[in-house]
Amino acid sequence: MKLLVSITSVALVILLSCFSQADAQQLEAAKKEGKVIWYTSMGVDDSQPFGASFTKKYPEIKVEIVRASAEKLLNRMLTEVKAGSYLFDVVTLSGFEAHIAQKQGLLGKYVSPESKVYPKGFKDPEGYWTDIWDNYYAVGYNTKMVKKDEAPKSWQDLLDPKWKGTFAMDDEEYEWYAGMLEAMGEEKGKNFMRTLAKQEIQWRKGHNLLAQLLVAGEFPLAMSYAHRVEQQKKRGAPVEWIATTDPIIVSLHPIGLGAKAEHPNAARLFIDFTISKAGQQLIQSFNRTPAHPELQAGPASNLPLYPISPSVADRYKKYIDEFRAIFQRAQ
Repeated sequence: MKLLVSITSVALVILLSCFSQADAQQLEAAKKEGKVIWYTSMGVDDSQPFGASFTKKYPEIKVEIVRASAEKLLNRMLTEVKAGSYLFDVVTLSGFEAHIAQKQGLLGKYVSPESKVYPKGFKDPEGYWTDIWDNYYAVGYNTKMVKKDEAPKSWQDLLDPKWKGTFAMDDEEYEWYAGMLEAMGEEKGKNFMRTLAKQEIQWRKGHNLLAQLLVAGEFPLAMSYAHRVEQQKKRGAPVEWIATTDPIIVSLHPIGLGAKAEHPNAARLFIDFTISKAGQQLIQSFNRTPAHPELQAGPASNLPLYPISPSVADRYKKYIDEFRAIFQRAQ
């Protein structure tokens, strides 16, 4: 038995030594590459300090940032690749655009050692991407207008007649609709939506605006992003969001390696940094909701999160048409 333990210990030391050598070799290769080109939909106010933090940790590697909306970035990538150029090393998009990029062969496989803590749904099973920040679709309420024990505890509670005409939401909430039908099932989900449509919803445009109007008391309930409500709370506003007993629909923002990255080692190192707990804490400091499972946001832990599958993009038009028909929202 002692001999077996000794052999196992030696094998473990050798294995760890091999990993350390591989890490050191990748780091040296990344330093020689000298930079990483990051295409991102993250705002400039956040992406620039994030890139600077990476360079502070790895001074030999500069981060060149190309910032635009996810849709514009995807179109740019497709145009560049069509012209024979792969100018991006790493890309951060919304879930749907990431799925399209993957289908078009724009992403390469990379399973970061940091990704092992991320649960199913928050990383691609084939290794093409890992989620880095989220938008939680959550019902917020004005605490001056609604008492905590009277606030809805589930999606079904919104169907109570007492909330008729009091609930506001975005008039293009297509992604949430798709996620709810995935989580509930098509038949149950559509029945819920048809009943919700009879609740005389107060329609507005934009989750930030909804959070602001909720603070102002224009309505007692509104669906916004949880982090928008959290931002208002930190400013002293009388608002809270509900950690429902039902699935909380989550919109993903994955990061992936460029299929033909010119600086592949620096790109992998950047991905490792981004999805590490330290990188995720930095994202959290930007008032975003990090995807790392140990940094879950909100008034409760172990939230029933339901990440929207990026593959929903393949059926997105169907969901848009259904949403408009059910809620009678004209294009």
